[in-house]
Amino acid sequence: MKQGIHPDNYRPVVYQDISNGTMFLVSSTAKAEETIKYTDGKEYPLVKVHISSSSHPFYTGQEKLLDVEGRVDKFKARKAAAAKAREKTKAKLSKNSAKDTTEEVPEEPTPQIVKL
Repeated sequence: MKQGIHPDNYRPVVYQDISNGTMFLVSSTAKAEETIKYTDGKEYPLVKVHISSSSHPFYTGQEKLLDVEGRVDKFKARKAAAAKAREKTKAKLSKNSAKDTTEEVPEEPTPQIVKL
């Protein structure tokens, strides 16, 4: 093993899944500002995560929507706005095409053939 390339702050850290409260004690170099008392009675640095193996649908086998940052809602809003704009454009085009058929189109004069 090469010397001097490995971190010095490798220590036990508690990772807490904020969606269901599950905690894992693992060795890590992750920086943590909070601490928590773990089930063994000792206090460890705490790192909060949005999703872990205890709440991820792949590992739990359950379909579960976890949208902490509102990405699904933003997507649905953009999709609805695009559909509304599309309908508005269609209505405008159909109105213009109906307007075009009611207007009289001037006839072009037919060329006359002159015999010499």
